[in-house]
Amino acid sequence: MADELSGGNAMSPVRKAGIYGWMMFDWAAQPFFTVVTTFIFGPYFISRMASDPAAGQAAWGYGIAAGGFLIAVLSPVLGSIADQTGPRKPWIAFFAVLKILALCGLWFAAPGSSLVAVVALFTLASVAAEFSIVFNDSMLLRIVPKSDIGRVSNLAWGMGYLGGMIVLIFVIACLAASPETGRTIIGMEPLFDLDPVQGEDARASGPISALWYAIFILPMFLFTPDSGGRRAMGTAVRDGLRELRSTIGEVRQRAGIFRFLIARMIYQDGVNALLALGGGFAAAMFGWSITEIGIYGILLNIVAIFSCLYASRLDTRLGSKSVVLISIAMLLLATVGIISTGPGFTLFGALAFGVADSGGLFGTAAEKAYILFGLFIGIAFGPVQASSRAYMARSVSEEEAGRFFGLYALAGRATSFLAPFMVASVTAASGSPRLGMATIILFFAAGLWILWTTPYPADRPDGKPATDLAV
Repeated sequence: MADELSGGNAMSPVRKAGIYGWMMFDWAAQPFFTVVTTFIFGPYFISRMASDPAAGQAAWGYGIAAGGFLIAVLSPVLGSIADQTGPRKPWIAFFAVLKILALCGLWFAAPGSSLVAVVALFTLASVAAEFSIVFNDSMLLRIVPKSDIGRVSNLAWGMGYLGGMIVLIFVIACLAASPETGRTIIGMEPLFDLDPVQGEDARASGPISALWYAIFILPMFLFTPDSGGRRAMGTAVRDGLRELRSTIGEVRQRAGIFRFLIARMIYQDGVNALLALGGGFAAAMFGWSITEIGIYGILLNIVAIFSCLYASRLDTRLGSKSVVLISIAMLLLATVGIISTGPGFTLFGALAFGVADSGGLFGTAAEKAYILFGLFIGIAFGPVQASSRAYMARSVSEEEAGRFFGLYALAGRATSFLAPFMVASVTAASGSPRLGMATIILFFAAGLWILWTTPYPADRPDGKPATDLAV
């Protein structure tokens, strides 16, 4: 990892510690997305808390949509204010406290609990997590040169998946017990006497993610350099809002950046919906237990770690745009694959297997086909986000990073309520989770087409696309 980080160049211990501290933020933050949003708590909410899977998917989707709306409205405002106040760490600390408290509250999400209250806690945690990411991302330009941004960004994302996988393995091996046997996959009784019948193994994922975040975010606070002088909050808010209005007008004149933000707004919406709803979709369709959905998540995270390591080099060689284009295309094909698969068939019935179960984990051929398509998601969803972050960082200056990463977060969330809302609404109207998930394809297809004609870096003076340009 040290050689990957330094790229073969000499680096001072202080600077290296600062970069590692920044990368540890992803390590600390990822378990929330891995075990709460995607693979443990989300599927538990959809398949066991709600009265039926369609109602659960709809409620979960509406919660994600509500969080996306708040993030879209407030993230550019906060980014501009942060540019005026200077330091990012106080903002990260504030939202870390909110996230930790909300995650601890998920412990009380017992079967039969109010879906509204649980979704509200999850939404608060999601909003706090995303706002923290805005401020952490805007620090990247201060700690590495633009030539190293793609490598460091992908390595950090890979570290995040490793951290998420470690927590996921712990939950599956030590907490998630079979309701029938009362034992985990390795044959032990669950730690802390957790009752799987009451969903305590899934509910514990919230406090565990909170504890992990609280511990491993500390290196960023201790070692990563922050910006200098602090200004009075009132003045900073007033100047920040004025700067935001100026930035919105400016970005419309910078056609490349504007086009990139529109493309990311669309394809990231598909990424968010797929990650948030894909695990619950599989759990409901195949009747997977927490153990099975967790193992599926572990497989995806293993693939994602190595994919990010490879993408860290590919980004430097080909450029961030090429990595993002390849990743979106893979996500599009993978989404078609998973929605074409159901009990006894795949590829919309072109391959029929029957529903015979060989026993054990993933005992049907259709489940194995679903996992195969899921591995393509694992390959793509890390690089598409890490290289998008690098794409943006290479397109702006350090002085404008806060406000433009605020708009970057806005682009990632401006319509992030739309894909989950469409999935939830189509599911609720049709009663078909499969038809609801199919709407995600539209977002990947549109985002891919717009990004193809976007310049790279996005602020190139000639405004011409350069898919093969490495910076």
